[in-house]
Amino acid sequence: MPMKYVITILATLAVVLLGALLFPYTGLYNVAASEGHTGIARWYLETLSEHSIKARADNIAAPTDLADSSRVARGAVAYAQMCRTCHGAPGQERSVTGQGMTPLPPSLSEEAAEWRPEEIYWIVEHGIKMAGMPAYGPTHSEEELWEIVAFVEQLPAMTDAQYTRLTVPADPAPADSTAPPLADDGHDHVH
Repeated sequence: MPMKYVITILATLAVVLLGALLFPYTGLYNVAASEGHTGIARWYLETLSEHSIKARADNIAAPTDLADSSRVARGAVAYAQMCRTCHGAPGQERSVTGQGMTPLPPSLSEEAAEWRPEEIYWIVEHGIKMAGMPAYGPTHSEEELWEIVAFVEQLPAMTDAQYTRLTVPADPAPADSTAPPLADDGHDHVH
């Protein structure tokens, strides 16, 4: 290859790299959640996220008793308290908070089947940057995280009635209860 082509290629790469480094300073890209991402930005971020999660989840081993009913039931309570707001649940849409996020959090009742349990665990443990998905690993035990995964694995086949049975207490406190409100998110976890 002649030297002038090599120089042209290197100069072009240098200009592209410089442009990519300077682009954030222009303010041209609209970061408003109300506007959503452009098609290429959405594709890039989704592809990056999907492959990053899959690569990191390969070293995780799911428990053999993931479908244990008591584990699923504990996970249902945690899901109702921590996840339902953004991801919705059988018979329940996302809250206004979840509806206003970009990217829109997946409806796990519909999309959980696309992920392996190990991948769901990794997401719940580590969260996803720039997506509003918090990392629960620093505040919850490994067992608590697997309970959530166990429940999420059941979501695609779950009915509204099954979800309600798992998440609504059989004997709710009376409406005029004088019990003080919970100071945290309503469940015990590791600190």
